[in-house]
Amino acid sequence: MSRPDEEAAPVYATRGLVDLLLERAAAAEPSQVNAVLDSTPAADFETDLGLDPSTPVLSHVYLPASGSAVSDVFGVDLGTPAGRGRARFLTHPQGPATLTRRDDLAGVVLLAVPPWEEIQAFDRRSRRLSLTVFDAEPPTESLPE
Repeated sequence: MSRPDEEAAPVYATRGLVDLLLERAAAAEPSQVNAVLDSTPAADFETDLGLDPSTPVLSHVYLPASGSAVSDVFGVDLGTPAGRGRARFLTHPQGPATLTRRDDLAGVVLLAVPPWEEIQAFDRRSRRLSLTVFDAEPPTESLPE
């Protein structure tokens, strides 16, 4: 368990992901967005990010699928691969610019509010975290044949 005076770990994300999330938030307004985020280890990027190789960098989003009957009834999101997505992206179109008791929480929560120009990072206890955005692309992934 962390001590109250213990500094929280910083959060890292790619510029492409942040831009996509802000565009999605603006397009969905006045509705809220609640999406699962996933990361790529810093070592997997072609560019040296200056981070420990195992440091997670948020790089992917799993957007909720339409027709989410299984999720609505059982609370199971079949669109997110098992063991993935320990971070979430949330929007509060009418505010506040902090987490609320009604939010779906994760280890890290990225939150945006209008005018959709920046994202803030929080831990599950609503502590603000520093967010560093890298102009780097994650490696291209493909499905096995």
